[in-house]
Amino acid sequence: MIEKIDVVTLTYEKLAKTIDHAMLRAYFTREMIKEGCELALKYQVATVCVKPCHVKLCQDILKGSQVKVAAVVGFPLGGHTPAVKATEAKQVVDNGAEEIDMVINIGALKDGDYSLVLQEIEEVVKQGVLVKVIIETCYLNEEEKIKACQLAEQAGAHYVKTSTGFGSAGAKVEDVKLLYEKVAPRLGVKAAGGISSLSKALVMIEAGATRLGTSATRTIMEEWEATHEK
Repeated sequence: MIEKIDVVTLTYEKLAKTIDHAMLRAYFTREMIKEGCELALKYQVATVCVKPCHVKLCQDILKGSQVKVAAVVGFPLGGHTPAVKATEAKQVVDNGAEEIDMVINIGALKDGDYSLVLQEIEEVVKQGVLVKVIIETCYLNEEEKIKACQLAEQAGAHYVKTSTGFGSAGAKVEDVKLLYEKVAPRLGVKAAGGISSLSKALVMIEAGATRLGTSATRTIMEEWEATHEK
C-alpha cells in the first residue's frame, strides 16, 4: 500500500524522498553523472534515474548510501521487443539497479494489443525490483490511460508513471489525478516531465504523485530551504 502524501505535513526529508533525480539526456558524461550523484547524496533523494550505461558507475558511487539507482528500460520510445526489454532489465539489475522505469510499447497499447503490453511488463517485473511503468500520457486518450493502469497492475508493477520527459508533453495535473484514482493505494503514481520548481512539485504531490522525476532537484530543494524550516 502506497499512501498519499499530505502536502500540509510535508517535510524537507519527505520531499527529498519523493525525488528521482533524472540524468537521462544523451550528452551526459561520466563526470556529469558523478556530479549528479553527489547532488543526490547531498539532498538524500530517493534515487538517481539513469540510462543503463551509467548504472554501474552510479552504484559504485552510491554504494552504502540511502540513495538507490533506478534505470530506464525501453527508453525513451518503448519500441523494444519484450525479449529485449527483459534482457535490458536483467542487465541493469545485475549491475546494481534497485528500481526500473520502463516504457511500454505505446503503439501496441493503442492498437489494442494488450497481451504484448502485459507480457513486456511481466518480463521486467520478473527481475524482482521495484518497477515503474511509463505510459506516456501525452499520446493516450482517457480510455487508453485507464487500460495502461490496469495492465501495469495486472502485471505486478509497483508504479505507473506519466511521462518519459521526451514526449510531446510532460506531467499534467489532470493525468496524475486520473492515475491516482485508478491505482491508489495499491500502486504509486510517479509524475515526470516539466517539474522544474517547488510549486510544480507540490501541485503534483497534492494531485497524488508519490514520486517525482525531475532534473531540477537543486532548484526544488533550495526553494524549499528558502521558504520553510528544514
